Amino acid sequence: MQEKTGGKLSPREAAFCRYYLLWGNLREAAAAAGYSRPARDGIKAFGLPQVQRELLRLRKKKQEAERCSEGFRRLAFGSITDAVRLLFLDEPPSDRELEQMDLFSISEIKRPKGGGMEIKFFDRQRALERLCELEQSDRRDGARAFYDALEKSAARLGGEDHGI
Repeated sequence: MQEKTGGKLSPREAAFCRYYLLWGNLREAAAAAGYSRPARDGIKAFGLPQVQRELLRLRKKKQEAERCSEGFRRLAFGSITDAVRLLFLDEPPSDRELEQMDLFSISEIKRPKGGGMEIKFFDRQRALERLCELEQSDRRDGARAFYDALEKSAARLGGEDHGI
């Protein structure tokens, strides 16, 4: 393994990080990234400070994407029962009652001067579309990493790049 030990990631180290987060296996990630001795080189690469920083950055990015997906999932499929209950209450709810209600899907609440209440919800269709976009993006990233690994493995087995 002849990689830099400085602050910047080499292309091979970056690939190693992506594969490691995808599969969670040092040897497989090192092999897919093109290291000649995957078992040994995977352990060495994993110990590099720049690799640890990149893994941390990628994990945070993945967690953010998961939080976004969960929010869109709640908007698209969440219940509106508490919002409807709020609409039909005779008296305004107490702070405690409000805190216990699931009002995540509400975008706006108004009390017109003539009385009553107006509740607007976030667009479920739009949330569902965005959720689908995020999940398709995740699949494309995973498929690309898998395809790259197959291509490199085929090239290593044949001793050259066969244009696969």
